Amino acid sequence: MTSTGIKLTEWTACGGCAAKWGAAPLAALVRELAGTGAASLLVGLAPFDDAAVYRLTDDVALVSTTDFFPPLVDDPGDFGAIAAANACSDVFAMGGRVVLALNVAAFPERMPTEAIAAILAAAAEVVAEAGGTVAGGHTIRSEEPIFGLAVQGVVHPARVWAKSGARPGDTLVLSKPLGTGIVLAGGSDADKRSAIARMRVLNRGAAEALAALPDAPHAVTDVTGFGLLGHGWEMAERSAVTLCFDGAALPLYAGALAAAQAGTRTGGDPRNRAHLEAHVTSHVDEALEALAYDPQTSGGLLASVVPEMAGRLVDEHGFTAVGAVDVGPPRVELR
Repeated sequence: MTSTGIKLTEWTACGGCAAKWGAAPLAALVRELAGTGAASLLVGLAPFDDAAVYRLTDDVALVSTTDFFPPLVDDPGDFGAIAAANACSDVFAMGGRVVLALNVAAFPERMPTEAIAAILAAAAEVVAEAGGTVAGGHTIRSEEPIFGLAVQGVVHPARVWAKSGARPGDTLVLSKPLGTGIVLAGGSDADKRSAIARMRVLNRGAAEALAALPDAPHAVTDVTGFGLLGHGWEMAERSAVTLCFDGAALPLYAGALAAAQAGTRTGGDPRNRAHLEAHVTSHVDEALEALAYDPQTSGGLLASVVPEMAGRLVDEHGFTAVGAVDVGPPRVELR
């Protein structure tokens, strides 16, 4: 039992980024909505990225995103912190810094108020750690608890990162391990605690390390509900290149491989596979493949950088080199 006396996962049927809409119907909907944006809209729906970016002045652009989901962990404090770290990640993935956030919340009226207070307090603490302030929000009634944030950041218009821009010869680096969905669904208690602790960690440090490179990253995204292969495909498609992931090099959470080998899968696994069927070629075993499709919540930053910068990120900032960018048609290979 948690410190507030309730287990949040007993209140919901599907949690975290595994609750995300499948990529196929989402892409179709976005295509219908995308239109000609204002000249100051630097990043919108055509094509969509991790966040929208709107130029305010010659030196400042607004980065805007929102992310929310049902609980994937039992403890309210963990849920609030993970939700906040996950929402802020989109701003960091665009090269921005967080300045403001608004809570997006839906809770059952019968849920203990101390649990809700713990969620909100933990989220506010993480937003403050990200460099921003929670300045309000909106709450409605719901049969299942749902929580997240709308996050605003700022970035210089000339230093916006996007999923496009990966170049042949680049090295692919990843800032966090993989396997959050599978570990939380089938890992041991110790493995779950270890994964939760890392999921609470912001991508701020990883983003600052990328921003400090003498050679800027060519493409950046964060790995969330579509899994490593899904977000890798977005980078490959936007950049018109082939992304090659080294299966043996993928960093995994403790217990992730064992749980995958035991057959643990999440609800997002079949949706991700269906969407990527024509875009991904896999040459690894079934368990490792599942971890590459696994929906991630508060996952790491995936960046395409020149090889010389990759070594610096690995040696000094905890990134892992996970593959390379090759000449070829847009697709993803897992070798």
